[in-house]
Amino acid sequence: MQTGKFIKNAAVLTVTALVLRSIGMFFRIWLSSAIGAEGMGLYTLILSVYMLASTFATSGISTAVTRLIAEELTCGTARSVKRIFARSVILTLCVAAFSTAAVFFLSDIIADLWIKDARATLSLKILSFSLPFMGVSSCIRGYFIACRRVVVQSSAQIFEQLVRIGLIMSIIGIFAPFGIGYASAAVLIGDTVAEAASCLFLYIGYRSHSRKLADVSGGRKSPPYSVVARLTSIALPITAGRYLTTALRTAESLLVPSKLARYSGSYSDSLAAFGRLKGMALPILFFPGSFLTALSTLLVPEMSSAAASGDRELIRSASRRTIGITCELSAIIAGVFLVFSGEIGVVAYGSVEVGVLIRCLAPLVPLMYLESVTDGILKGLGQEKELFKYNLADSAVRLILIYLVVERFGMVGFLTVMVVSNALTASLCIGRLLIRAEMGFDLINWAVRPIICAALSSAAAFFLAEAVGVSGSAIRLVVGGVVAVVTYAATMYYTGGFRELIPRTKQKTTLYKTSTSRKTTACRHHLF
Repeated sequence: MQTGKFIKNAAVLTVTALVLRSIGMFFRIWLSSAIGAEGMGLYTLILSVYMLASTFATSGISTAVTRLIAEELTCGTARSVKRIFARSVILTLCVAAFSTAAVFFLSDIIADLWIKDARATLSLKILSFSLPFMGVSSCIRGYFIACRRVVVQSSAQIFEQLVRIGLIMSIIGIFAPFGIGYASAAVLIGDTVAEAASCLFLYIGYRSHSRKLADVSGGRKSPPYSVVARLTSIALPITAGRYLTTALRTAESLLVPSKLARYSGSYSDSLAAFGRLKGMALPILFFPGSFLTALSTLLVPEMSSAAASGDRELIRSASRRTIGITCELSAIIAGVFLVFSGEIGVVAYGSVEVGVLIRCLAPLVPLMYLESVTDGILKGLGQEKELFKYNLADSAVRLILIYLVVERFGMVGFLTVMVVSNALTASLCIGRLLIRAEMGFDLINWAVRPIICAALSSAAAFFLAEAVGVSGSAIRLVVGGVVAVVTYAATMYYTGGFRELIPRTKQKTTLYKTSTSRKTTACRHHLF
C-alpha cells in the first residue's frame, strides 16, 4: 500500500464529503422555505422509498467491482479488467431495470399503502428512471476506487450536486403553485437528471482512463472464474444486510407520520412535524460531525492493518485516542446546540419549532458522533456481523416503540424513541470496541470533564450574551458560539483535557503510540 497516495485519496474524499454536506445543508434550508415543512415531510417519505429501491438497484455492486478489478490490476490484463467492468454493468442494468419497472408500475400502490399520500405517485414514477443511472454509476465508482483514482468520482459527485440544485431552483417555481405533490415532483426531476448527468460524467472519465490501462507482465488473459457468479457472490451478502436495514428504516419513516396523525388528528400537521425533525433538525445536528465522519472513514484501513499485523497496542491506543477526541469535541458542540438552539432554528429555517427540536436532541449529539466513529473502527476490525446485529436490534426496538408510544404521546414519544435508540446503539458499539480493544471506559476524561467544562462554557456564553444585550439571532449565535468554544478550550486545557489533541511531552509524537515491533512499524500509517 502506498501511504502517500492513500492519504491523498483520503483527503480528497474527506474534502468532497465536507463540501457536499455544506452545499446539501444550505440547499435543504432553501428547499424547506420553498416547499414548507409539510413538503419536506412528503419529500422525506419519498426519499425513504428511493433509498430502499436504490439499495436493490445497486446490489452492492460497487464493492464487488472494486475487489475484482483490484485483483485483475495485480495479476491480469487490461482486457480482463474491461471484461469484468462490462459484465458488472450488464448485471446492474438488469437488476435496475426490474427495480425501475417495479417502482413505476406500483407507484400508486406504494403511495396509497406505504406513504399513505396519493400526492407521492408522480414523484415515485419520476424517481424510478434514476435507478439505472445510479447502478451504472456504482460500477464506475467501484472501478475508480480499485484504480486508486478518486478525483474523477469526487468531481462527479460535486457536479451531480450542482446540476441537482441548479435544476431544482430553476423549475420548482413552475411546479409549486400546483401543490406539494408537484413541488416534490420538481425535486425528483432534479434528482433524476442529476443522476443521469453524473453517470455520463463518470462514463467519460472511465473511457479516458481505461484506454491507458497497461497489462501486468505475465498476467492472465481472463479471470479463472465466472465473472457474473463472482460478482453475485460478493454483492448479494452486502446487499442483503443493507437491504434489511434500509427496509426497516423505510418502514419506520412510513409508520411515524401515520402514528403522529392518530395522536394529533391531522395528517398534514403530522407530516410537517416529521419534516421539521428529519428534514431540518437532524441535518443541522449532524453537520458539525463531518470531520468525525472523515476520521471514521480513515480509521477503517488503519484498524484493518493493525488487526492483520496483530498489533493490539496500536488498536488500543488508536481506539482510546479516537474516543477521547470524539467525546471532547462533541461535548461543546452539544452545549452550543442546547443553549443557542432557538437562534439556530431561526437563522437556519426561520422556525422556532425546529429550534425546540434541536434543543431536545442536543444531548444526544455525543452519542450520535461516538456511534459514527466506533462504527468505523469496528468495521476495520472485521466486526461487520456484530454491527449488522446491532443495527437490526436497534431497528426492531425502534419499530416496536414507535408502534406503542408515538400514537399515545405524539412527537414527545418519537423523541423518546430516538433517545432510547441512540443510547442503545452507542452503548453496544462502544461496549464491543472496549472488549475488542481490551481497554476500560475512562469516565473522567471521556465524560465528567468534557460535560462539566461544556456546561460551564455554554452557560457563560449565554449569560454574557444576555448581559451585554446582544440582539439579533445571527449575532447572538456567532458571538455566543465563539465565546463558548474559546472558554471551553481554555477550561479543558487548564484542567488537563485535550490530551489526545495536544501532546504534552517534549518528544516528537504521533497520533498513535509507537511500537518497537518491526512488524507493527511496517504496517502502521499515521493519520496526522
